[in-house]
Amino acid sequence: MAPNERVVMDAQAIERALTRVAHEVLEHNKGTERLVLVGIRSRGVHIAERLRDRIHTIEGVEVPAGIIDITLYRDDLSRSKQRPEVRGTQIPFAIDDTRVILVDDVLYTGRTIRAALDALMDFGRPLSVQLVVLIDRGHRELPIRADYVGKNLPTAVNESVHVRLKESDGRDEVVIARGEEC
Repeated sequence: MAPNERVVMDAQAIERALTRVAHEVLEHNKGTERLVLVGIRSRGVHIAERLRDRIHTIEGVEVPAGIIDITLYRDDLSRSKQRPEVRGTQIPFAIDDTRVILVDDVLYTGRTIRAALDALMDFGRPLSVQLVVLIDRGHRELPIRADYVGKNLPTAVNESVHVRLKESDGRDEVVIARGEEC
């Protein structure tokens, strides 16, 4: 861990938050009927998979899960000096008349979620879209809010939040780093 980082959630805290969120999703939707999960690349995919596992453990039902890549829907694409890396969307089921649970790791300005909604609508017309995030750090630039939040984490603008997951980073933790460009 870098000297400017502070752990705000360890592996157990992440597990408890995801278990709570899974129960909240099931309670709000009165079960799994017409429910599908779509994770936003990259860490939203891992969180969606974990939620699917918890829902299966709780309800005994396998909820369909997909992956959405928002790269080409970003509103800062023309400003980027780097060539975008498109890794692809994989939604192997129809989303018409489903209740889509869109999943991401951190909710910040809302621009990622706006892009994900635009991308999702290219696949059909869901009954509803609900948003799950592990961390809501504030500083919204668009009128978007999460329906289910693992942890509200007020931050300063000069801080950044890093979600590290076993699947991509080898360990589970959420850290705040001071003084980084956001």
